[in-house]
Amino acid sequence: MNAIVRLNEISIAFGGETIYDRLSFDIRDGEFICIVGRSGCGKSTLLRVIADLLAVDSGEVTIGGRPAKQAWQEIAFVFQSPRLLAWRSAEDNVVLGQQLRFGPSVDRQTMHCKARELLGLVGLGGDGHKMPAMLSGGEKQRVSIARALAVDPKIILMDEPFSALDIKTRHHMRSELVEIWKKTGKTIVFVTHEIEEAIELADRIVVLSSKPTTVRQVMQLKTERPRDLDTPELKVVRAELQTLLNAP
Repeated sequence: MNAIVRLNEISIAFGGETIYDRLSFDIRDGEFICIVGRSGCGKSTLLRVIADLLAVDSGEVTIGGRPAKQAWQEIAFVFQSPRLLAWRSAEDNVVLGQQLRFGPSVDRQTMHCKARELLGLVGLGGDGHKMPAMLSGGEKQRVSIARALAVDPKIILMDEPFSALDIKTRHHMRSELVEIWKKTGKTIVFVTHEIEEAIELADRIVVLSSKPTTVRQVMQLKTERPRDLDTPELKVVRAELQTLLNAP
């Protein structure tokens, strides 16, 4: 599997504090990768670096072999908050992503057809007419996932998208996201502070150190999904991750 994202010895400092210290790792085309680390180590900031929303002081970020600044159309974001416009229906919120990305180059009917197709994919096929106030937290996040998919990115950057949901909804959304990932073949880069979430979702887990941040370890998970976190194998993975995160 080829690397679609490559971070090569990137360093960033803010106000005299070093955030990243020659941080390097690759993300493979089509994989589901989770990024974990202590609070404040720069997990979410790393998504901004990949999307070229934050310049590095040194090192290189490439997307598909091109500098990140030339590849922004290959990327879409899903944030912790769904960020839906309250005055637009679910379908129109999905269309909005296409309007902002493509402008008049794609006709409105085509955008709406795409939006309806993707709402069906995320389990909201009959809910496109609903306004955000009529949707649950999980449904709003499904709309935001559909909106990200609507611009047909190669890479979806997800910044703790389920952290504001209740436990039951979080577990359900994780299962749904894995199915969406399998069906679409997108590369997903998923930031989380929950060890269990990373184990449940990821092909590989990138463990970040405390600041100045570098990659402490990259762990490969080969267990078939859906995963039972109570199996001996995954208990060992969880204990190893906990040890890595607690290390000074």
